[in-house]
Amino acid sequence: MAQDAVGAAVRRRPGRPRDEDIDGQIVAATLEIIDAGEEVTVSRVVARSGVSRAALYRRWPSLTTLIAAALDVGRMVPPEYPDDVDLRDALFDGLGLGESGVALSVAASGYAEERFRQRIRLVMSDRALQKAYWQSHVSRRRVPLLNALRAGVARGELRPDLDVDACFDAIAGTAYYQIVVRGDRMDDPAVAARLRAAVEVIWRGMVV
Repeated sequence: MAQDAVGAAVRRRPGRPRDEDIDGQIVAATLEIIDAGEEVTVSRVVARSGVSRAALYRRWPSLTTLIAAALDVGRMVPPEYPDDVDLRDALFDGLGLGESGVALSVAASGYAEERFRQRIRLVMSDRALQKAYWQSHVSRRRVPLLNALRAGVARGELRPDLDVDACFDAIAGTAYYQIVVRGDRMDDPAVAARLRAAVEVIWRGMVV
């Protein structure tokens, strides 16, 4: 696993400098356990990473925060959108549904679908982990698109009464429905076509 990918998932906290090698060992070990479908325990992380319990707890206050960091390896916060971005294109591109017709793929962002499904399995069985992962990682990735939509409202391109958070949830929900409820693969062209149709419906309700 690339060290820079591991480092990107680790949230920085004030205090003494951290040993990046040890951080990487701990996160990589946790991710290996997750990918193997095993329960993540402190004992397993310590055994697989080769670091001490004290070293682990100096870096993460709880197993929940460590698992949240491991789950986010390979994911990135998108950059802010330029002021002149085409908002419709931004919505479709955010789901990998550009006009090129390329089938949607979770792996396109460096996040394998199998790991994505493991993430769903873990967070759905542990509400504390679900909330920690949302607060520390997932919510940050929404910000650039939410800011772009708010700017679109301010420019008069989108409805003045638009709830941009609700729109984001509706769009993201169409993708999660395919995986979690229908059990479909995201690289299936038929799934991508269904998502395009759903986002088109949502988009028509967003514009002035």
